Amino acid sequence: MKKIAVITMGVRLDGEKGYTRFRYLCDFLTEAGYRVDLITTTFQHWEKAQRDIEKIRKSDYRFGLKFIYEPGYKRNVDIKRIRSHRIAAKNLTALLEREGDYDLLYAEIPPNDVALACGEFAKKKGIPFVADVNDLWPEAMRMVLDIPVVSSILFYPLQRDAEKVYSLVSGVIGTSDEYRDRPFENQKRDVPKATVYVGNELSVFDSGAEKTSGDIVKPEEEFWVTYAGTIGTSYDIRTMLLAAEELAKRGKENIKIKILGGGPLKDELEALARDKKINNAEFAGYAPYDKMAAYLKKSDILVNSFVRKAPQSIVTKIGDYLAAGKAMINTCMSPEFRNKVENDGFGVNIEPEDAGILADAIEDLYRDEEKRLEMGRKARQIAEEQFDRPKSYRKIEELIRKLI
Repeated sequence: MKKIAVITMGVRLDGEKGYTRFRYLCDFLTEAGYRVDLITTTFQHWEKAQRDIEKIRKSDYRFGLKFIYEPGYKRNVDIKRIRSHRIAAKNLTALLEREGDYDLLYAEIPPNDVALACGEFAKKKGIPFVADVNDLWPEAMRMVLDIPVVSSILFYPLQRDAEKVYSLVSGVIGTSDEYRDRPFENQKRDVPKATVYVGNELSVFDSGAEKTSGDIVKPEEEFWVTYAGTIGTSYDIRTMLLAAEELAKRGKENIKIKILGGGPLKDELEALARDKKINNAEFAGYAPYDKMAAYLKKSDILVNSFVRKAPQSIVTKIGDYLAAGKAMINTCMSPEFRNKVENDGFGVNIEPEDAGILADAIEDLYRDEEKRLEMGRKARQIAEEQFDRPKSYRKIEELIRKLI
């Protein structure tokens, strides 16, 4: 049996918050007949706290579980985070030197320096290295800190490490076509590549929604427009609140804006809603996955809400939005995703950061039930064909099999 290490600094283990992509991938590869170790950090990214390693029952997992020490950080874009990842990268190198009897390394990027540690070790050992590109650093960080010259100097190490990683890959998996192709932007390399959306397990989504459906009470007269995810710099929740205010002025108080999730701007935006007395918008807070699924299925419209400068492409929440089978309003400016919305017919693209335009789009779908429901049917179809992990993750295993 070939042995694989899956390396990620962000994974949700039992009882934690966060994303399950790499946990699922480890189970998937184990089922495919590989011996798998998941290597992750002592620091839990979404909870911003150290894990209690002694309480984690490794026997509950079908794959091996190894931890490297990382001191942690409080904010997603922070000098402390860069330092924390640098320490994690050094500790990862030490772990691999000590215990790295693998046939292939599979690592997410970013963090760039952690992925670089994997690439350099793989080159030294003469084994394949696959990069899972699910975000772009430093591009995403410029959303928070974009000062001419200063940002370029500050983020140069991230840019340098990214290009080094891309020069070492034996294969590339991207969570969008844009991310899949980014490693080849500045250097021409003939290595296998594939797009595999983050996606979800439709059976888990559906069963979770059914189980918690009774906990979500939706009055018959209300029409729900919902966002689920991080409340941060890239995500345009402010415009959703102002659109709620505009809809109320138009006499559509029954259209309710629901904001699920937490993040660094939550307190500020809640204060805005209070100050402007926007009573048809609700911050529902963080919802466990099952409850979030039920919220999405009970909603009428889902909003993929981004500011204009956001660098994101096809993000994690899209799999869940599509699984819910609801019409989508999209403000993300990624050409790839805007083309997908239009060509697959599951939603509408609108200009970002304009409350009037958003209110118009909501009101149009509110009035046109037939169009709204048809978009929802197409959304579910795309979820089943392209985002259901038991099907879509076969591409990852096929790429790995070719390499080893």
